[in-house]
Amino acid sequence: MQAEKHGYSSMRYLPISCISKGSRNSFRATKAFVSELILKEGYTMRKTLLILLAAMLFANLSFAQEYLQKYYPETDTLVLKKLRKWQDAKFGLLMHWGTYSQWGVVESWSICAEDEGWERRSDSNYTDYKQKYENLITTFDPIKFDPNKWAEAAKDAGMRYIVFTTKHHDGFCMFDTKTTDYKITGQQCPFHTDPRANVTKEIFNTFRDNGFMIGAYFSKPDWHCPYYWWPNFATPDRNPNYSVKRYPDRWQQFVEFTQTQIDELMSNYGRMDILWLDGGWVRKKTEQEIIQEKLTADYPVFPQSQDIDMPLNVKNARQKQPGLIVVDRAVPGPYQDYLTPENTVPDKPLPYPWETCMPMGTSWSYVPHDKYKSVHELIGLLVDIVSKGGNFLLNIGPSPEGEWSPNAYDRLKGVAAWMKVNGGAIYGTHPVSPYKEGKVRLTQLDDGTTYAIYLANKDEDRPPQKIWMTNIQPANGAKLTMFGSNKELKWQRVGQGFEADVPQEFQDHPPCHDAWVLKISRIKSNSADESFNN
Repeated sequence: MQAEKHGYSSMRYLPISCISKGSRNSFRATKAFVSELILKEGYTMRKTLLILLAAMLFANLSFAQEYLQKYYPETDTLVLKKLRKWQDAKFGLLMHWGTYSQWGVVESWSICAEDEGWERRSDSNYTDYKQKYENLITTFDPIKFDPNKWAEAAKDAGMRYIVFTTKHHDGFCMFDTKTTDYKITGQQCPFHTDPRANVTKEIFNTFRDNGFMIGAYFSKPDWHCPYYWWPNFATPDRNPNYSVKRYPDRWQQFVEFTQTQIDELMSNYGRMDILWLDGGWVRKKTEQEIIQEKLTADYPVFPQSQDIDMPLNVKNARQKQPGLIVVDRAVPGPYQDYLTPENTVPDKPLPYPWETCMPMGTSWSYVPHDKYKSVHELIGLLVDIVSKGGNFLLNIGPSPEGEWSPNAYDRLKGVAAWMKVNGGAIYGTHPVSPYKEGKVRLTQLDDGTTYAIYLANKDEDRPPQKIWMTNIQPANGAKLTMFGSNKELKWQRVGQGFEADVPQEFQDHPPCHDAWVLKISRIKSNSADESFNN
């Protein structure tokens, strides 16, 4: 999972500054590409210039709002019901795990021959490196794998859904597919003889038994499949290394290969709640979109329209799994039930369902001695995201032996302690204007109960004497209390806002660290704008 360029890479929606940078390619490169259009494609100079201008304009203007994309609301009542359940869950677990964990490298991307710093290989010979990478199957033996321990820690921390990488872009399957031997249950993998070898089934069953919603991360591109990266050609970038238009039969084989794998996951792994599709460059594209990607890239790329028949995939999946939430990441359209800004938090609430996905450490996949975010940081992120109407999908990368770092357990233990006191201000809530003020974040239940969550500074170990806001006010007769205490607080109006006195004993003996919750039974209807329901 790495930064998504122009809706083209693996994950994130790109900031406008990055897009603008791409549009500032050298005049020489742009001139060469335009010449290619004229000479090879037979375009007139007028048509080429119009396309060029449109592409440059798109690169600079179309992402004026980084996350403000067109959203296509779902109409299936079963999907809407499950989507609401997912929104109420708020906090989920993501896991990136595969053979790449043995090397502690960025998942899959080191075998992609693009000129990105984070894709660099330790071996200067790409062919040798790729062969060694694919041979990692022969040493992948996670004998310490224990999904019960993971589920217990995640559940205690307040997580309520899981998304697991059944297959990443390298094509290695963490489930028992019939489409390839490049899988954890394959004969080459030493773990294949273990009764727990089908780790996807083990994880899903264990977490489902613990009350979790279940999500299957699935990579649309597959860099091991010969119908995506044809061994007959070199592989210059993440896209198919042959012309889909010239070899439609070969592409159709890949479409059927993908459909079969998705069908296996929807048929053989119990109740499925979320199909989380990564690899947003695998989609239908117009001629203008392809040209725009070439013009705004920092190095040569070869994008194509890659139609895998999403309507059929989704139809078949929902026949097996009614109400299935589908997340076709970074592909605006009817199959993106919620959006997924990567490793970042929007400044304001978004007008559609959304989820921030973020690693607990610095890497999505396992890296020895990785630096993990503190409990203080994680609680602050969770509260900030939820106050804006989003979900928080927190990633932990298991080791090649099948273990989490002790640091991961430590962080979840700290989050668990906080959630046991304050989870009521998180689950089932929605944003309410003004969303935040100073150190305070707001959430609200459907019955109007409002929570003002005070986020402490890193070195702030006790609640403040007063909690105040200037644009929201309790209603007449409202009751104010702090989570962790039954004592009613004294408060007074201050202009259009209020000021609440935190009891001395609560200050001296707070029930938790990092953030404290003020519960307001009712607020004045005119003290804030209408609540923001997704």
